Amino acid sequence: MVSEAGRQVMQNKTQISIRTLCILLRSDPVEQVLLGYKKAGYGVGKYTGFGGKVEPGETIGQAVARELEEETSIQVALDDLQAVGRLNFVFPYRPEWTQEVHVFTAAHWLGEAKESREMIPQWFKLDDIPYDGMWQDGHHWLPPILAGKFVEGRFVFKTDNESLSEVEIKGYSVPGENN
Repeated sequence: MVSEAGRQVMQNKTQISIRTLCILLRSDPVEQVLLGYKKAGYGVGKYTGFGGKVEPGETIGQAVARELEEETSIQVALDDLQAVGRLNFVFPYRPEWTQEVHVFTAAHWLGEAKESREMIPQWFKLDDIPYDGMWQDGHHWLPPILAGKFVEGRFVFKTDNESLSEVEIKGYSVPGENN
């Protein structure tokens, strides 16, 4: 259930930033994921996927590819991106942080991950993913995505803008199926 504060922020679409997130996957079945340690900007000090804002005139896919290259030097073709989730993050006490994030994975790319001014990329085995070093929502949505599911969710943060007050997973479905 969403709080009244969370509902008000979500209803005012002008306050919601559209963002992207990409996680690279190694092996089939998945054995490792590439995450980045944030050195600067939003989420500093946390592990996360790679992504950011969608620029004017850019598609969501183009934004994913651009952000991935800016943050890791890795290039990914749009056809190699798999849409795996749409997550809404509501910050009632810091509404400018409220965002809708389109999550993608990729198993094919060009180049090797390199440190950027914003991120330190690091490969993790599935059993070693640093959930304690991520935003608190990560352990709710990342495991089903790594299991091949599509995730829709909403996460409302408390006054500290770190802890979760509400978690709503709208549904898991296998990509391409109508569940």
